[in-house]
Amino acid sequence: MEISKDSASAPDNEIESLTEFDAAVAAGSLKGRRIQSVDLTDRSAALVATDTSGAVFLGCRMEPAAAEKVRADGAFVFPPVPGIPFDPYRGVLYSPDALYDGLAQGGYESTPDARAYRWFCRTRSDGDVFASMLRALHDDAVSDALDELLVGERVIGVMGGHATPRGSAPYAAAARLGRTLARSGLTVATGGGPGAMEAANLGAHAAPHPDAMLDEACELLGATPSFTPSVTDWALAAFAVRKRWPDGGRSVSIPTWFYGHEPPNPFADHIAKYFANALREDGLLARSTAGVIFLPGAAGTVQEIFDSTTPNYYGSRGEPSPMVLVGRDHWTRELPAWPLLRALAAGRPMESRIALVDTVEEAPEALARLSAK
Repeated sequence: MEISKDSASAPDNEIESLTEFDAAVAAGSLKGRRIQSVDLTDRSAALVATDTSGAVFLGCRMEPAAAEKVRADGAFVFPPVPGIPFDPYRGVLYSPDALYDGLAQGGYESTPDARAYRWFCRTRSDGDVFASMLRALHDDAVSDALDELLVGERVIGVMGGHATPRGSAPYAAAARLGRTLARSGLTVATGGGPGAMEAANLGAHAAPHPDAMLDEACELLGATPSFTPSVTDWALAAFAVRKRWPDGGRSVSIPTWFYGHEPPNPFADHIAKYFANALREDGLLARSTAGVIFLPGAAGTVQEIFDSTTPNYYGSRGEPSPMVLVGRDHWTRELPAWPLLRALAAGRPMESRIALVDTVEEAPEALARLSAK
């Protein structure tokens, strides 16, 4: 059995919904197409009547007779995997509603996000090759969906600590930063967790709304400052804000179940959640094509600074991308990453693409200045 290579790598070769499936059938052929996680149990007649030679069906539910026919055509069929709390073949990114389904009825522990984390905790160290294969399939599918979403986008990464509480001045400042960046036409991308990451996604959500909306939202969220002791209450507060101010601006978050004790924030409308943290970290920074702003944080943010530094230092991704560190005292005295970053950059092309500023309000201007060089 041979997989057709006709347009195999083209994004329009993938079918990720019933609408796309029906359009392909109407056009006369499914030959060589990749049909990804689509329920086809009501499309048996179409499958039987249509050429599916060389097609690949990833996690598509089909009636037995239809599955037998497409296999006879020479298609590859990867069946759905029962008994796991996620779809390893998913064709699109997660939404907040998808990860938090059932939150209001059964609390956070009943949600798909919490169930996936429990599965990950059970399987990550048991040496089961099947479980590790499923994680890898899932993460590759998420990367594919993320790349499709971001085609042509100017992405700005905003990194910062998860411990920044709602209701605090740093949280409000990070939210205003996210709003400013989104209003300038950039797509805000964060690590997807609580704290400063949530604030930046909230700011992007607020971008189309009047300025007063963000102040009011921050005040409402301040009543539930942290995801401890209750993730349920923390998440419900965010969904209440989304419900009150729908139709927000788009942003992306890239969290991980590796840090599953930190829930994903609900303000990014596209969530690329990974099992492998290393893949998530590299993917987040590599896709921040317009640069990265680093708010005050701890070990995770320090790691992100130097994960971003390495390709800039060696030029492995082409021209170095801007890096703006916010908080002079934090990055020179508390966690002195800036002196090392400046020393590494000296005499290299990246030297003109790094900046240290005192306040969040200075970051957009610094980013624009570095981007023009």
